[in-house]
Amino acid sequence: MDKIFDLIEEERQRQTRGIELIASENFTSSNVLKAMGSVLTNKYAEGLPFKRYYGGCEVVDKVEQTAIDRAKELFGVEWTNVQPHSGAQANAAVMLGVLKPGDKILGFDLSHGGHLTHGSPVNFSGKLYHASFYGVDKETGRVDYNMAAQKAEQEKPKLIICGASAYSRDWDFKLLRQIADANNCLLLADIAHPAGLIAKKLLNNPFAFCHIVTTTTHKTLRGPRGGMIMMGKDFPNPLGLKTPKGELRMMSSILDSAVFPGTQGGPLEHVIAAKAVAFAEALSDRFLDYGKQVIKNAQAMAKSFTEKGYKIISGGTDNHCMLIDLRSKNITGKAAENALVAADITVNKNMVPFDDKSPMVTSGIRVGTAAITTRGITEKEIPLIADLIDEVLTHPDDSQTIKKVKEKVNSTMKGFKLFAWEE
Repeated sequence: MDKIFDLIEEERQRQTRGIELIASENFTSSNVLKAMGSVLTNKYAEGLPFKRYYGGCEVVDKVEQTAIDRAKELFGVEWTNVQPHSGAQANAAVMLGVLKPGDKILGFDLSHGGHLTHGSPVNFSGKLYHASFYGVDKETGRVDYNMAAQKAEQEKPKLIICGASAYSRDWDFKLLRQIADANNCLLLADIAHPAGLIAKKLLNNPFAFCHIVTTTTHKTLRGPRGGMIMMGKDFPNPLGLKTPKGELRMMSSILDSAVFPGTQGGPLEHVIAAKAVAFAEALSDRFLDYGKQVIKNAQAMAKSFTEKGYKIISGGTDNHCMLIDLRSKNITGKAAENALVAADITVNKNMVPFDDKSPMVTSGIRVGTAAITTRGITEKEIPLIADLIDEVLTHPDDSQTIKKVKEKVNSTMKGFKLFAWEE
């Protein structure tokens, strides 16, 4: 057997025996895996369903249209493009479609929980566009909407971006739309992290207020790794972009063209099929129960950490994740991540707002409950997980402590199957 298949099995074992707490990860269903590993990977299909540049697309046309129809039903939207290979690609396509190089954007600061594609200087979004940022209030750890309004008034951006990769509170999309309208600019919501919770109406609805919404299809949506662009309602392009013939184009046409040929070539039809499978799963009542449990688990975990003296940025969580400031525990995010990984507890180091350490060291860790909830863990098991984490972080250099915790982690997770929720 090829070495790669041995490594795949090794990775399966790693995922099975450990506690997965990286907020951006989850476990797909076996059907999602089957779709991704299907013969659809053999087919080129540049273009849109029923409007392709290749022959032989009569089947994949139906596959992609099914994914589109299910996504529209799941999120209650009028339009979607399911082709983006990732959330970053979705954001790149939106910006290509509605901006010109050098245009101003206002994003959520990466060091406060935002994303690279929201204007970071090391990313295309910060290199091609003139980015400014808003962040969180230093005392509350919550988004400072007054700062966002002031920055928008000062900078007059063409695009405001909201959404985060490490922020535990819900977003006030209505207020942000008021800020956007007051400054005659577009509002983009990047809901990559809470998309599954938003789909089941467990968090605020961005589609009623945001012009454009992007997401990944993994994380809380529990599908394959990929991206998507959506709009609650199509609208004429307010920035005045026109076709070569001069007529005003609808935004959906602009965004379709920004995906292909603007930023991508052939879509990954095997991944799109897997997205369609995941959307069908997310339409079920069982997925609503799952989403509710994700939030229960996250809130129970935040409570457990708080009781142990850890500082949760913003004081708690409304969604699936939390950002923990470790400075009061005299350990860096990097050291915490390494010690926990050695005990088969996977988290990631993460900067906290107003961090005094570098992005490669950090003062915090990000923790999420989407993956462990998929495996069947409930709020009853959360205090034990918090105890195990605390034990490691209290003795990060003690190999015997880490070994003891690892054995407890492995024995505990034997009772929770990788595909437990399917049963």
